[in-house]
Amino acid sequence: MEIRFVKRDVLKEKPSDESKLGFGKYMTDYMFVMDWTKDEGWHDARIEPNAPIPLDPACVTLHYAQETFEGLKAYRTAEGKIQLFRPEMNAKRMINSNARLCMPEFPVDMFVEAVKAIVKCEEDWVPHAKDTSLYIRPFMFATEAALGVHMASAYKFIIICCPVGAYYPTGLDPVKIMVEDELVRAVKGGTGFTKCGGNYAGSILGQVKAEKMGYTQVLWLDGEERKYVEEVGTMNIMFKIAGEIYTAPIEGTVLPGVTRDSMIHLLRDWGYKVNETKLSVDDLMKAGHDGTLEEVFGTGTAAVISPVGELRYKDDVVTINDMKTGELTQKLYDTLTGIQWGRLEDKYGWTVPVE
Repeated sequence: MEIRFVKRDVLKEKPSDESKLGFGKYMTDYMFVMDWTKDEGWHDARIEPNAPIPLDPACVTLHYAQETFEGLKAYRTAEGKIQLFRPEMNAKRMINSNARLCMPEFPVDMFVEAVKAIVKCEEDWVPHAKDTSLYIRPFMFATEAALGVHMASAYKFIIICCPVGAYYPTGLDPVKIMVEDELVRAVKGGTGFTKCGGNYAGSILGQVKAEKMGYTQVLWLDGEERKYVEEVGTMNIMFKIAGEIYTAPIEGTVLPGVTRDSMIHLLRDWGYKVNETKLSVDDLMKAGHDGTLEEVFGTGTAAVISPVGELRYKDDVVTINDMKTGELTQKLYDTLTGIQWGRLEDKYGWTVPVE
């Protein structure tokens, strides 16, 4: 793929204190952009200054939300090398998301090449401090200016980046989660398995409700019976019950997380039985009360792993592991981040160098 470069006149000043990066606050100097039209297909790949995108008021995305996105990171090793983590999985997931929303496929090899190109261009933005990284946000949206619900005739694929620290300000401290029993996030046949903005917009009300009650996140139930636990607002979730791991199956309503898949690999290698099966909220709360619910943790690219210390369902509340990070949760975090930052051997071939 030929990528042209448009130089920025003046570079931005980089954050001076990498311990206060937060998440999503500082955008890098450049972005990758590529266009698609019905007649030409994908064309005009370029890296250009990060700047506002001009849109016609009739742009179909503004009215009908035809857009998808991904999230991955670039990590700086102790030797100063930069590497990605399983970027091909993000590419394949975006293809599936796009297919559901009738958007053009962006091939896996082009996706990985584009990510490598923008990260290489912005390598000085990849932070050095422990547990920091460069967050990478590829996204695609329709640009056709015409009102009417239909597959658009033009799209843009863009990648922006930002240096980040911990997703949650409290780091690996356990969070409190509320089970949402009124609203639903996804139903079979819908877009629950895709990474599209509508899924997240629809989850905000539940998040607001949870925060008003002092909870960090929402645990969603299935949309049909409102009986089985599925995923948290920005993460997949796993439960350690009587020594076994339980997590919702990938059946069209749950996002197939890259971190989720990686955790399952690690857990099975360590001899744990991982049950990708439906788990009722009643059985979950029962396990919380009888002491068999040993650990709960969310998994996702942004937070990596997030231990859960309290669950609330209606008026019932259970505390997990005395509101302390569990031994297995910590081991999973240390192992996966060790691979991502190059501190541990990558025997799975998950890391991809940016050279």
